[in-house]
Amino acid sequence: MVTLRTVLFVFAVCLLAAVPATAQIYTWHDGQGTLVLSSKPRADGGDMTTYAEPGVAAVRPAGPTQASSRFDDTIEIHATRHGLSPDLVRAVIQVESAFNPSAISSKGAMGLMQLMPATASEFGVRNPFQPEENIGAGVAYLKRLLTRYDDNVELALAAYNAGPGNVEKYGDVPPFRETQRYVKKIAAATQVEAPPPAVIYKWFDLVNGQPLTRYSNKPPTSGAYEIVGARR
Repeated sequence: MVTLRTVLFVFAVCLLAAVPATAQIYTWHDGQGTLVLSSKPRADGGDMTTYAEPGVAAVRPAGPTQASSRFDDTIEIHATRHGLSPDLVRAVIQVESAFNPSAISSKGAMGLMQLMPATASEFGVRNPFQPEENIGAGVAYLKRLLTRYDDNVELALAAYNAGPGNVEKYGDVPPFRETQRYVKKIAAATQVEAPPPAVIYKWFDLVNGQPLTRYSNKPPTSGAYEIVGARR
């Protein structure tokens, strides 16, 4: 069985920009116990493990003519399995990797749907650069986020890009330029609409003979009321 360590090792190898006869990879654990992989040795001279990898090839980004049709069957299968729109999955892949199954981000996200190592491990991915595995895990993760945010596509996409922690922190799409562009780009590609604004109702109740103004996003069960506005 391929372990997460092996997946991370493959990622580190692919990060190398050159194509040397032998690539030298350095690994160590930082102060928090997190595994670090680098093409350069530790600056502090601490303990580390060194690997020599012959014949490492550079990863090249997909060109503008990269076709998505080769992945359509896989997208349809996994999207249907999780009750998602295939167009939404295609839009995520387009923005994440431009349909390049070998894509790697500077933050370590891998493959078509740019899975982070922890996410790939959680969903049992053995090879994040294998399209079937990558799309399967990416769609399952996206479905989890949609469930978490009551099918609010914008919040789910924001969490996919910036992490659920940031969505929880701000209670909305985080104010990060990259994340906001990401959400808008995918929403535009799939014609995803923002959730409708909540209607605000106003009415008066008598309390101890005095009128008391009430506001709610639901109308009163009886009596007159007026709609005074809406909020998102």
